[in-house]
Amino acid sequence: RSDYTLGTVPPAMTNRSPSSVAGIAARVLPSVVMIRVNGMEGTGSGFIIQGGYIVTNYHVVTLDGQLSHTSLQVVFNGGQKEPARLVGSDPYSDIAVIKPDRPTHLPALSLGNSGSVEVGDPVIAIGSPLGLAGTVTSGIVSALDRPVQPGASSGLTPQVFYDAIQTDAPINPGNSGGPLVNAQAQVIGVNAAIDTLGGNPATGDQGGSIGLGFAIPVNQARLVA
Repeated sequence: RSDYTLGTVPPAMTNRSPSSVAGIAARVLPSVVMIRVNGMEGTGSGFIIQGGYIVTNYHVVTLDGQLSHTSLQVVFNGGQKEPARLVGSDPYSDIAVIKPDRPTHLPALSLGNSGSVEVGDPVIAIGSPLGLAGTVTSGIVSALDRPVQPGASSGLTPQVFYDAIQTDAPINPGNSGGPLVNAQAQVIGVNAAIDTLGGNPATGDQGGSIGLGFAIPVNQARLVA
């Protein structure tokens, strides 16, 4: 009918506050990568630090401790792909550092102070859950110093323990190694494990996020890296 209308389209919002989730995500996303292991045999996440190095989890680059030598490829936020090599790793803290074969000129993320984190602080998790690169979720710090034992030692992976930052920001398999950032866009943790209703809490192979995610405090990750 010519006399019927649903109204005009409102003007597009073009500006977001730098302190909003959208504003923080815009600053952090360019420095977060997806990591492909042995082709698409495994995927994880990582983030760029000074010198073009990338921090991730040990269990990401070893396919949960099954292999000591893997082929690594970094997929940047813009879709560019670059082979990468393992620089160093520590299975006990579940931290690894890799570097693309060619230098990147993307900005390094700012590392915060996990010692100043309080329960209730807003946080944002960024990574590649289930291979979906550039995924952003938000929540709060649910608890601190939560003792986490991701799984029994097997293969190349010894028993891992750490006192984690617990968050309800949805984290799923593939988020491992990605940053947990605060409202100042500073990294306060390295997303490393989730708890599920059954299955391995490090991989979540029998379930997805139920609001129980765990990150290695960045002060520990900084020392290891």
